[in-house]
Amino acid sequence: MSRAWSATAIALVIAAGALPASAAPAPATADRITTPDAAFGTKAGSDYFLADYSTITKWLKTVAAESSRMKLLSIGKTAEGREQYMAVVSSPANLAKLDHYKEISKKLALAKDLTNEQARTLAREGKPIVWIDAGLHATEVVNAQTHPQIIYELLTGNDPETLRILDDEIVLFPFANPDGLELVADWYMRPADKLARRTDTIPVLYQKYVGHDNNRDSYMSNLAETTNMNRASYREWFPQIIYNEHQTGPVGTVVFIPPFRDYPNFNYDPLVINQTDALAYQMHGRLIAEGKPGSTMRSGAPYSTWFNGSVRTAGYFHNAIGILTEIIGSPTPMAIPLVPDNQLAREDLIAPVAPQPWHFQQSIDYVKSLDRAVMDWASRNSETLLYNRYVMGRNQIRKGSEDSWVVTPKRIAAVREAAKHLPKPEDSGEFRGAQVVDSKLYDTVLRDPAARAPRAFLIPADRQADMPTTIRFLNALIKLGVEVQRADQPFTFGGKTYPAGSFVVRSDQAFRPHVLDMFEPQDHPQDFAYPGGPPVKPYDVTGYNLSYQMNVTFDRVLDAFPQQFPAVPDELAPPPGHVVGNGGDGFIVSHATNNSFILSNRLLKAKQPVFWLKAPVTVAGQVLAPGALWIPASAEARRIVEASVGPLGIDAYTAAKPEGETIAIKPVRIGLVDVYGGSMASGWTRWIFEQFEFPYTQVFPQELDKGGLDRKYDVLVFQSDVLGREGRTRRQPAAADIPAEYRPMLGAVTREKSYPQIAAFAKAGGTVITVGDAGSLGEALGLPVSDPLTRADKDGKRVPLPSTEFYIPGSILSAKFDVTDPLAYGMPETADVFFYNSPVFTVTGPGAKKVAWFDSEAPLRSGWAWGQKALKGTTAIVDASLGKGRVFLLGPEVTSRAQPFATFKLLFNGIYYGPAASN
Repeated sequence: MSRAWSATAIALVIAAGALPASAAPAPATADRITTPDAAFGTKAGSDYFLADYSTITKWLKTVAAESSRMKLLSIGKTAEGREQYMAVVSSPANLAKLDHYKEISKKLALAKDLTNEQARTLAREGKPIVWIDAGLHATEVVNAQTHPQIIYELLTGNDPETLRILDDEIVLFPFANPDGLELVADWYMRPADKLARRTDTIPVLYQKYVGHDNNRDSYMSNLAETTNMNRASYREWFPQIIYNEHQTGPVGTVVFIPPFRDYPNFNYDPLVINQTDALAYQMHGRLIAEGKPGSTMRSGAPYSTWFNGSVRTAGYFHNAIGILTEIIGSPTPMAIPLVPDNQLAREDLIAPVAPQPWHFQQSIDYVKSLDRAVMDWASRNSETLLYNRYVMGRNQIRKGSEDSWVVTPKRIAAVREAAKHLPKPEDSGEFRGAQVVDSKLYDTVLRDPAARAPRAFLIPADRQADMPTTIRFLNALIKLGVEVQRADQPFTFGGKTYPAGSFVVRSDQAFRPHVLDMFEPQDHPQDFAYPGGPPVKPYDVTGYNLSYQMNVTFDRVLDAFPQQFPAVPDELAPPPGHVVGNGGDGFIVSHATNNSFILSNRLLKAKQPVFWLKAPVTVAGQVLAPGALWIPASAEARRIVEASVGPLGIDAYTAAKPEGETIAIKPVRIGLVDVYGGSMASGWTRWIFEQFEFPYTQVFPQELDKGGLDRKYDVLVFQSDVLGREGRTRRQPAAADIPAEYRPMLGAVTREKSYPQIAAFAKAGGTVITVGDAGSLGEALGLPVSDPLTRADKDGKRVPLPSTEFYIPGSILSAKFDVTDPLAYGMPETADVFFYNSPVFTVTGPGAKKVAWFDSEAPLRSGWAWGQKALKGTTAIVDASLGKGRVFLLGPEVTSRAQPFATFKLLFNGIYYGPAASN
C-alpha cells in the first residue's frame, strides 16, 4: 500500500509541474484493472486450466480500455482469419509518442545517413523496444498463459522496477500463433475429467498448415503469421531485443537460456552474440538471485545460432539480440526427475534443481522472472542498446561499401593447404593446441581479392528461368526489411548489359548479413564429437540460401557499384505477362515457370484441353524446351488465358497447331496422404497446392487400408514424414476419447495393411509419388531399385552407412536431370536440390529409369556434406512402372518447407504426367 501511495504522491507533484513529465508513469489503481482471474473465471495459472485465445483477447480488449499503460494492436490476420493481436505496454507518456519512438528505432536500425553524434543523440532520446512473443508452438503452453499475468503486473504495478521499465522502454507482447492457442486450449479443456486432459493428442497441426515448422519460416515469410511478425519486427517497430519463448526444458533442469553452443553463422555482426550473451547471463543471474535454480546453457541443449529461419535467429541477421528460452511445465502437474549428471554443478548448469513435484504456476513464475530480467536489462542499458543497434548497422554499411571478407571453414582450409607449401615460421611450434603458420597467408589467402564478399547482387530481368519465382525471392527479402532497387533504365556493368526492370540488392545496407545469407551459400564447419567420431547434429539445416533453392540468376559484384536506382517501396508483383501475337489455332506457354501450372489448373477446371509438347518448339524467335503447353483455342480457353497471363507473369504465344507428339493432361483427383495429428511435410504440400490451385483431398491410413483407392483417386502423394524409411508410428488417442469427426484420421501407414492397397492402386493405373524418406516405399512395392548407401553387417543384413561415413543434414546439392523425361519438364539440365539425409537409389532392372542423379564426388553447393563422394553415380529421382500405373520416387526434399520453388515442378509434373501415361 505504501508503495502505491508513494507513486501517487509523485504523480501529484508531476501534475503540479515540479518534476519533468518523464519522471514516472501515472500510477495504476489495481482495483480498476480487470484481473485475468476475473476474466477467465478461475485463477490464472491453475493446474488443469488453459485460457484460449478468444478469452485472452477479450480480457486484453477490456484492460486496454481500462489502462493508460497499454495499447492493443492487430498486426494482421492469421491463416484462419483471426486478428493477430500485440499488446504494447509502456508509460502513458511513451504511448502518446509511439510514432516518434518507432521512428527513432527505425533510424538507428537502418543506420542510414546518420553521423555518430546524431545517432548518440537519438539513442539518448529514444526508448528501447523489447519484443516478447509467446505461443508460437501452441502445445508449449506455459508462455502464452504467462502473457496475461506479466501484462497485468505491468499495468497495475507501482514498484520502482515496474515504473522504471514503463518509463524507459516500450514492450511488445505479440501472440505468435493465435489459431494454435485456440485449438490447444479448447482441446485440453474439452474433457470434464481434468485427469483426462492432454495437449499432445490434438487431431491436426497447431498452425493451419505446418505446426511446429512455423518457426522455420522466418526468412521465407510464406505463412500469414510469419509475415505479420516480420513486418512488425523489420519494417515497423525494429525492436532491439527479440525474445522468443518456448518449451520444453532439458530433462532434469527447469529452463534453457543462452548462451548457445557453436557454431555461429559467419555473416552477422559480432556484437549480436556479445549482447545476446550479456542479456542471457542477466537472465540466469536473476533466477539464481530469486532462488529459482535449474537454468542451463550451451551444452545443456542443442540450440545454436547458425540457422536464419526461426523467429529469434532472423533477428541476428538484422543486428538484433535474439533470445530463446525453453522451459518445462504443463497445466497437468508433473515432476522434475532425478538426472544424476544434472545434480553436479558445472559452468553450463551452475545451480542444479532438486527433483520435485512441479505445478503450472511455478513455470509461469520462472517465465515472469525471465521477462522481467529482459525488461530490466533493457532499461538499465537503454542508451547503449539503442546506440549499438546503430553501430552494427553502420558497420554493415561500411563493409558493404568496401572490400570485405567473410571467413568460413573453406577459407581456413585454404590457409592450411597453402601453409603446407611454405617454410614453417620460426614461431611455428604448438602452444596449447594452436598451430602457427606464416602470417603472410592472412593477406594472400584470407584476403584473396577473389574471395571478397559481394558489394551488390544484380538480378537481370532477361535471364530469369522463372521470373515470378524470382519475384517471390525478392519479396522474401522485402518482407524482412531489405532494400531492393529496380533499374528504371538499362545499364551496363562488368561487360554485361542489364535491361530496365532488372533488380539490384546492395550490400551497403544495415541488414547486409541477411542479404549475404540469402544469396551466398552457407559453409558449415565439419563438426564432430571427437576426431573420427560421429558428427555433432546441427540444431536445424545447414544450407538453405534462397537464391539457390529458387534458382535465381544473379551476378555478384565485388567492386564498387556506383549506380543507384529507385528503391522498391513494397512487395512486388511479377512483371505482367502478355498474349503475344494474334490469331492462330491456340497458345503455347513455356513449362519453365511454376505459374504455368496455375494456368493449366484453371483451364482443366473449366474442362479445356491442355497438352504438353514432347519436342522443343520455336515461338517468337525463342526455343522452348520440351514440355511447353499447347492450349487449343476456344472462346473459354481464350478468356482464361487472357485473364490469367497478366497477373501470373507468363507469356502465351499464339501459334498454329504444332506438329509432333503431345501428352494430353487431364483433371486429376489428388489424394494427399496425412496422419492423425498432422504431417508437417504434408501440411506444407497443402499450402503449395493451394498457392498453385491444385485440388486435393486428404487421405488417412484407414482409407488406404480399405482399398479401392482407384475409384476415388488418380494420384497419391506420400510426404517424407508420413511414411519414413522404416515407417513411423506416433502417439494417438483411443477412438472413444475423441469426437467422432476425427476418428477416421486415426491409424498409421503400415507395411502389412497399407502397402498392398497402395500397390493395388498403382497396378490398376494409379500414380504414386513419394518425396524424401517416403521413397522407402519403392523397394517395398517391388520396384527394381535398391539403396546404394548401405552395406552388409556381420549377419549379412543391409544396414545404412554410419554417420561417421555419410552425413548430409539439410543441405543444397547439385544434380543432373534428364529434361526429356516428362517428370523433369521445365527443369534445367543441372539444378540445385535440397537434401536432408535423403534416400538415393540404384536402378537394378527394367521398368524403372533415372530422371535425376548425382554425377560428382562433390555435389555440395551449400551447407555440410560429410562423405558426399558416396553419392557419385547414385540416382536421385526414379520414374517407374507398376502394372498399369506409375511410381515416382523423388528422393530430395523437393517441397521442403515450401522453400525450394525451383523443384516444385517435379511434384507438379508427376501429378499430371502419371495419369496421362497410365496404360
